[in-house]
Amino acid sequence: VSVMPDAVRRHYELYPYPSYPLFASVRRADTYANNLEALWSLFNGELPPADLARILIAGCGTFAPYPFAVANPKARVTALDLSETSLKRARLHCLVHGVTGVDFVAGDLLDPALVTGPYGFIDAYGVLHHLCEPATGLRALAARLGEGGIMRVMVYSRYTRREEDAIRRALRLLQVREPEGVQRMVTRSAQGSRLREFFENSGEVASRAGLADALLHPQVKSYRIGEFMELVAASGLTPLRFAHRGAHPDPEREVERILAMEREKKSPGNFVIYLGRGVKGPCPDSRAVFRLNPCLLPVLSPWRLATAHIPGRLGHENGPLNGTERRFLRRFRHPVQAAELSPADLERAGCYADRLFLLRCRELPS
Repeated sequence: VSVMPDAVRRHYELYPYPSYPLFASVRRADTYANNLEALWSLFNGELPPADLARILIAGCGTFAPYPFAVANPKARVTALDLSETSLKRARLHCLVHGVTGVDFVAGDLLDPALVTGPYGFIDAYGVLHHLCEPATGLRALAARLGEGGIMRVMVYSRYTRREEDAIRRALRLLQVREPEGVQRMVTRSAQGSRLREFFENSGEVASRAGLADALLHPQVKSYRIGEFMELVAASGLTPLRFAHRGAHPDPEREVERILAMEREKKSPGNFVIYLGRGVKGPCPDSRAVFRLNPCLLPVLSPWRLATAHIPGRLGHENGPLNGTERRFLRRFRHPVQAAELSPADLERAGCYADRLFLLRCRELPS
């Protein structure tokens, strides 16, 4: 069922999402995969040009501007959302943590005059599936992406959300419109019922806002992988890499893997993908200059005795960084040319660049 943007805006005015505590903080090291320089070097093999050191968070919600600004203190971040309430909460979260460099804009991403490109990175995480015309929304965002620019998209997958979608449809038929009404139904439901089991096993419904977002949202679409790739193809952007859990780095092979899962009514989770406009491709290790991802500096102190745990990104978990690994990464606080590394260290540096711990850039001509 398609609804007007006003219905979605009213939903988030009532239930701003996510509902993280105001003093919930992130370490800068945990934001390393949001760093524009790291993403640009991964897909373009160089650092971003100064005019594209701009980030747009489309449908930013109450929290995302904070970690993006932490990850990119030198970039300008624009946080766009339909909901004034969500933006106020996001602004307050940044203020509490002393974060600056964010422009907060209220409005519809379909309005071409509202925020204008070009942007070096656009984040559309959990947004398109709440639009009545997702293809139009994706094209509107793609039009704001600069040459070499990168966009991250997350949409709900059909088989991950199957139970949730069924409950949402039932609640709509029963005209249950408030979280308290859903909670009363759960209380009255029998032990072992589908509704009670969903609530016992889903972390999404632990908060009032989470429950409303999961089960009472007025506009939701979930995708099979074929539908999603048709949406991507219509945008004119190039699939670069899936980033959901367990994803194969080659997009075509990952699509094949998901198709096989879907034949068994399974999914790897919600679909997360990086898309690009005219990206140049990664730099070969042998011709690269390697630099440390600046977000990781805080966990590489020589006085740190414990291992450092960095959350996994790009579809795979990271192991803890022990003292030996931290010493290796500290070598790249200043640029290191490939010719200065042994073959073993060059291979190791390449692996860290694939994980966004290092920036791998083409050597500039002398």
